[in-house]
Amino acid sequence: MPATLRSLRIRQLALVESLDWSLKPGFNVVTGETGAGKSIILGALTLVLGERADKSLIRTGADQCAVEATFDLGDTSKLDLFLEEHGIEPCEEGQLLLKRVFTSSGTNRQFINGSQTTLANLRDVGAGLVDLHGPHDHQSLFSRDQQRAIIDAYADAAEPFQQYSAEYAEFTRLQEELDTLASETSDQNLALWRFQHQELTNAELRAGELAELQNRYNVAANARRILELTAAVSEGLSQADDSILNRMGEIARQLRELERLDPATGRFVNQYEAAAVEVEELERAVSDYQRRVEIDPEALHEMESRLNLLQSLQRKYHGNEDDLIALREELGGRLARFDRRDEIRQELEARLAAQRQKAALRAAQLSEKRRAAAAKLAPAVQHHLTELGFKQSHFAVNLETSEELAPHGFDTVEFLFAPNPGEALKPLRAIASSGEISRVMLAIKTALAAEDLIGLLVFDEIDANVGGEVANAVGAKMRAIAESRQVLAITHMPQVASAAATHFYVSKDVVEGRTRTTLRPVTGEERIQEIARMLGGRSKLALEHARELLTRRPR
Repeated sequence: MPATLRSLRIRQLALVESLDWSLKPGFNVVTGETGAGKSIILGALTLVLGERADKSLIRTGADQCAVEATFDLGDTSKLDLFLEEHGIEPCEEGQLLLKRVFTSSGTNRQFINGSQTTLANLRDVGAGLVDLHGPHDHQSLFSRDQQRAIIDAYADAAEPFQQYSAEYAEFTRLQEELDTLASETSDQNLALWRFQHQELTNAELRAGELAELQNRYNVAANARRILELTAAVSEGLSQADDSILNRMGEIARQLRELERLDPATGRFVNQYEAAAVEVEELERAVSDYQRRVEIDPEALHEMESRLNLLQSLQRKYHGNEDDLIALREELGGRLARFDRRDEIRQELEARLAAQRQKAALRAAQLSEKRRAAAAKLAPAVQHHLTELGFKQSHFAVNLETSEELAPHGFDTVEFLFAPNPGEALKPLRAIASSGEISRVMLAIKTALAAEDLIGLLVFDEIDANVGGEVANAVGAKMRAIAESRQVLAITHMPQVASAAATHFYVSKDVVEGRTRTTLRPVTGEERIQEIARMLGGRSKLALEHARELLTRRPR
C-alpha cells in the first residue's frame, strides 16, 4: 500500500485544545453533528501539508498553534534524496514527520523530520502524500497535467515517457545551441568581440598577478622609508657600540661565570646560545632584504601603469584576473565559431533534424499508448459514474495531438463530462457543482485504484445531495479504493459511514465555559447509535436500520 497517515496531533487550533488522532490503513470515516468541528480537523491536515496559515485560527487565549502529522511510507529512498538536497534529515524506519507551528505574532515555522524548512519544501513533500477533495479544497483533477499523468499511469507509460523525455531533452539542447550560434555569430557583435578579445590578449593577463603586483608596488613606493627602517634595525642589532650582539657578548661571559659557580645553571648558557643564533640570523636576513630594496622611479612608474591597466580592465569587465582570462578564451571561441559559422550551423541543423525524428518516434509511441489507455479508461469511468447516480451522463477523454514537440510529447489531454442527457461535453474545470466533480473524481479514482501513486485520499462531504442507492454506491466505491490505499471520508451519509472499516466521531462540548472539539473512535453499540442518529434519530427502527447497514458491510 502507498503512504498512509499514521497520526495527526493538533494543539490550540480553533475549537481544538489538544487532539491526538491515530488513523488506520484502509477506509476511515469521520462523522458528527453539523458545527462540531469536522472541518477544523480537516483544516489541520491541510495546514501541515502547506496550506496558508492564519493566526486567527489560534485558539483564544493561546500564543501559538501546532499541527503534526506522521506518515508511514515504506520505501523512502526517492524522498530521502529530495530531503538531502534541501538539507533536511532523512526518514527513519520508513516514517515521515511533518510539523507546522504558527504564532499570534504572525511567525510561521515548518519542519520536516525535525529540520526547519521552507513552506515551499513542505508543500512539495505534501503534494505527493495526500489528495484532498471537497468544496473548498485543491482539486488536482482539474489540471491538464494531472489528467495526462492519470492517462500515463493507466497506460503504464512510465518507461516510454522517460525514453521520450531523454530524447526531447537532447532535442531542446541542440535547439538552444543553434539559437546561441545565431545570436553569437551576428555581424553586429563581431566588431565588439574582436576589440574585446584583442584588448584582453594585449594585456597578457596572468592569474594572481594583481595581488603580487600590489605587494611589489607597495614595497617600491615605500622604498625610502623601508631602507631607513632596515638600516636602523641593522645598526641596533650589530653595528652600534651598544648593539644587541655586543651586549649579548657581555651577557655570555656573565652566564659562563655563573655556570662555574653553579653547574645547575648550565641550561641558561644553552638558552643564550640558541637566542644568539636567532639574533644573528635575524641580522643577516634584514641585511639581505635591505640590499634587495632599490629606489627606482622608472620601475615604480611601470608598476603603477600596470596596476592601473589591470584595475581598469577588472572594472570594465566586472571580474578578477581569472574571470578576464576566461572571458578572453570565450571570446576567442566565439570568433573561431564565427569564422566557421556556416559549417557549424549546417552540422547543428542536421543533428537537430535527426534528433527531432528520434524524439518524434518516441512521442508517437507514447501517444499510441495514451490513446489505447484513454479508450479503456473512459468506459470504465462511465460504468462507475452510472453506479454513482449519473444514469445518463457522458464521460470522455479527449487527446489532441500536435506535430510540435513539447515536454510531455505530442498530446494535450482533457477530461470531458456531461452530467445530463442533451448537454454538450465540457472540461471538468467547467463543472460548477462540487458534488458532481467529486463523484466524477471518485469514479476515476476507482478505475485507477491500482495505478494512482497518491497514498491518502480525503473526501470532504462529496456525498452531499445524494441518497439511497447512490449513497450506497459512493460508500462501496470508497471501500473499493481503500483496498489499495488509505481513504478518509467526512460524511453526513449513514450509508458511507457504515461502509468504513474505522469510524471516528467528532463532538463539541463546553468545559469550564470554553467550547472544545474532541474526536474519538466509535465501535460496537456506540457506532450503531451514531449511524442511527445519522439516519434521523435513535428510534427502534433507526437502530435496526443502522445494524442492517453495518451488517451488510464486508468484513
